[in-house]
Amino acid sequence: MALESFAFNVAEKVLEKVTSYAYQEICFAWGLQGELKKLEDILLTVKAVLLDAEEKQASDHQLRVWLAKLEDTLYDAEDVLDEFECENQRRRALQLYGTTIKKHMKSILPIFGFQVGHFFSSSNPIAFRFKMSAKIKQIRERLDEIASQKSKFHLVQQYESRNIMPKERVMTHSFVKESDVIGRDKDKENIIRLLQDSSDGGQISIIPIVGIGGLGKTALAKLAYNDERVNNHFQLKMWVCVSENFDIRNLTEKIIKSTEDGMKYGVEKLSKMEMEQLRRFLQEIIRDKKYLLILDDVWNEDLMKWNELKELLCTGANGSKILVTTRSNKVASIMGTTPTYELKGLSNDECMDLFTRWSFKEGQANQHQNLLKIGEEIVEKCKGVPLAVKTLASLLFMKTDESHWKSIRDSELWKIEQKENEILPALKLSYEQLPAYLKKCFVYCSFFPKDYEFLGVVLIYFWMAHGLLQSTNENEVLEDIGLRYFQELGSRNFLQDFGDFFFDFNCKMHDLLHDLALSLAQNEFSAITSTTTHISKSVRHLLFSSPASFSQSPSTLLQGLDHVRTALFWENSLNSHSALDLCLSRFQYLRMLVLEDSKLEISSKRIGSLKHLRFLFLPEKYVNKKVSDSICKLQNLQFLSLCTEEFGSDLRYLINLRFLFFSTKQKCLAKNGLGCLTSLRSLWIYECENLEYLCEDMQGLKHLRTLSIRFCKSLISLPQNLKYLTALERKM
Repeated sequence: MALESFAFNVAEKVLEKVTSYAYQEICFAWGLQGELKKLEDILLTVKAVLLDAEEKQASDHQLRVWLAKLEDTLYDAEDVLDEFECENQRRRALQLYGTTIKKHMKSILPIFGFQVGHFFSSSNPIAFRFKMSAKIKQIRERLDEIASQKSKFHLVQQYESRNIMPKERVMTHSFVKESDVIGRDKDKENIIRLLQDSSDGGQISIIPIVGIGGLGKTALAKLAYNDERVNNHFQLKMWVCVSENFDIRNLTEKIIKSTEDGMKYGVEKLSKMEMEQLRRFLQEIIRDKKYLLILDDVWNEDLMKWNELKELLCTGANGSKILVTTRSNKVASIMGTTPTYELKGLSNDECMDLFTRWSFKEGQANQHQNLLKIGEEIVEKCKGVPLAVKTLASLLFMKTDESHWKSIRDSELWKIEQKENEILPALKLSYEQLPAYLKKCFVYCSFFPKDYEFLGVVLIYFWMAHGLLQSTNENEVLEDIGLRYFQELGSRNFLQDFGDFFFDFNCKMHDLLHDLALSLAQNEFSAITSTTTHISKSVRHLLFSSPASFSQSPSTLLQGLDHVRTALFWENSLNSHSALDLCLSRFQYLRMLVLEDSKLEISSKRIGSLKHLRFLFLPEKYVNKKVSDSICKLQNLQFLSLCTEEFGSDLRYLINLRFLFFSTKQKCLAKNGLGCLTSLRSLWIYECENLEYLCEDMQGLKHLRTLSIRFCKSLISLPQNLKYLTALERKM
């Protein structure tokens, strides 16, 4: 399968910047409008043929190489233009609030020959102009050279059509319902009977469910797990998504977290425990209790690792059960103590029932007999796999053009050889039918680990940080655009398992769809593990997965990766503070930084230099005031989640901040700080044990839509001026 190219999307974004009124003004002020006009002309010429190039690249290696070079240069062009934006936002913040310079320093500096304004400016205006002029010229020359080669590919102009989701379909936010699962009643009863069976002599038994991806193994396990008979049969129930990382410590933590005792104890406390402490804690939780443990999506074929985990689970009462879902018969034979339960595909009639539910509004299928006949042929190609049926049916929802249905039926993608555990052609076909603006949003979801539980707001601001949210209506709020994208992907079945989460909702991506997204993102994304020896220079997004450490010198491995935009550091992903420091010093173009590894300290110097940063998530660990003051230098920041000892009035410099989740040790928030964040849309104040008063100038939050204050037990009263927050829609 050819890797995906996003050259058209990037060209569109760069053009949008170059031609915007704001950039025209900026470039006029810096005297660079001539270079920008030349860049615009080249971009217009290239963009016109990019859709055709992206369609033809699968069968033309040279064209694929040309597109990759072009895309890389376009990303660099976007980085250069973003420097203008960073400088403009910095100057805007200084115009609004001045510098944080102490008064006595103002009188001292001129004695040493320094002008106050120039001393505190991070950019000398003349030097900045010459530097940027040289960068734009270099980018323009690179693009000019690449554009001159396009004629040999005989490309034609194409224009993008934007297919918006039909508004009649509503995305639900509830967990899977039994009525939504078709053809699994008999399987459900069989699994429940196995769970209740005591013929094994009362020992802890392991029941494996095996089947190819997309058959509904997880859905079946959920049906049994939530059944009232199962609830009454077991004293304790636990559910863990395992996926490819069968790390014993990680799994032990996950099992503990899935219990009520583990939730009460707290995630941060668990992460600080030694393995022996975790073992004792888990065994105490399950001791003498008849438990049910679901290990979902297991890939581990190492018998020693499984035996190590099994020993931890042996203190449960007789009759405890472990239910395992896997695609591998070898995994089932290693783990199972009972015969493997092999899940089969649905019958044609069951598939057709599922297909009509997802492709037509209720009661309307019989009005389109011509489409139903084509649908039967499409369903036959899905080979009884429910995920393939639902995804394709979602694609055809509310579309009654017979030629479109036939194009799906007759697609060349059905000719892809489909091996047992490979990506289904139906899923690739559904992806190809996505509008361009949704394709990149879907593919970028692969940057997170398998079985990651996406929070709606996090996903929306993730897309926003990378500039993926587009609108034809300038009055449409970015958060609303992101929500619409989220709903479209949910309705097309690219996201699933929706659940409510306070003001928000969460969801997951099926592992087969994650595989698809990952296969399309290989040009841009890499997951770093302990075995990684090389990272392609085209990579701009990195996941440091858990557990991992550099297999060679970090400086060697990260050589040439100066343009990385996403860095996700998962739990226990790095083994030293110096490795993190090196990453942050190298990745100066970061748009998104997630540091879930609570063991690592972050340098205030490094964090304060990441001027391109839009999204920052720091661990559930308090950072000192010096770090939080450095964060306040990041004028482009849109999303911030952290625990801090203290927030000062410098918080007001975050003039583009739209989402703030924080915990603090302060008794009172500083005046002229939080209340000056006029761009803020969501404010979450969480577990501030000492906080007695909020700031009294919160009426400045004129765009605030969501306010959540939780577990602040010392809070005496709320500010009277909250009544002036006229945009507020939800509060808790």
